[in-house]
Amino acid sequence: MSPAFDHPARGLELGYARVSTTKQSLERQLDALAAAGIPAEHIYTDKKTGTSIEREGLTALLAYARAGDTIVVHTLDRLGRNLREVLNLVHDLAERGIGVQSLADPLPINTTDAGMGRIAFLLLALFAEMERTYTAERAAHARAVAEASGRRIGRPVAHPADKIEYARLLKAQGESLGTIAAKTGIPKTSLHRYLTSQPTGDRS
Repeated sequence: MSPAFDHPARGLELGYARVSTTKQSLERQLDALAAAGIPAEHIYTDKKTGTSIEREGLTALLAYARAGDTIVVHTLDRLGRNLREVLNLVHDLAERGIGVQSLADPLPINTTDAGMGRIAFLLLALFAEMERTYTAERAAHARAVAEASGRRIGRPVAHPADKIEYARLLKAQGESLGTIAAKTGIPKTSLHRYLTSQPTGDRS
């Protein structure tokens, strides 16, 4: 989203909201920004799709923001994909005279009210919380990419060795794959892998 008007002389509060997958909703962040008094035309958004890492909303926001403005986010981790990115961005914005404010962090930040030493202290207090968010987002993104390509995430289901040996015994006795699956509880797809592989103790 990009406002189609000239930047006024006075400082503005500019909102930014981001989610990392198409299945996540921007609604909570947008509601928080609206409750903070930021009009819709001053809010920029990004919603990543697939494997894309482009953030057109943030790029447009950074190009539009001027000294005296404040960028407002629901939580500070919305500004970047990792801690280094967030720290670098907050530092660059401070050098441009642009403030950053978070609304819902455990220790809400407002760089227009304190020096960078105070901000660094607050950022340190947020590190653990942000890392948990990034970890969850990376897992959600991996699942979304896998689902989009028809792949399954995670390790194959392991089955007890005694059940596998029992399945091989049943096969040697001439039982059908369906019967073996019913007696062992092992899915046919896994049975095919187990019954066509060489048992560990039978290598020559």
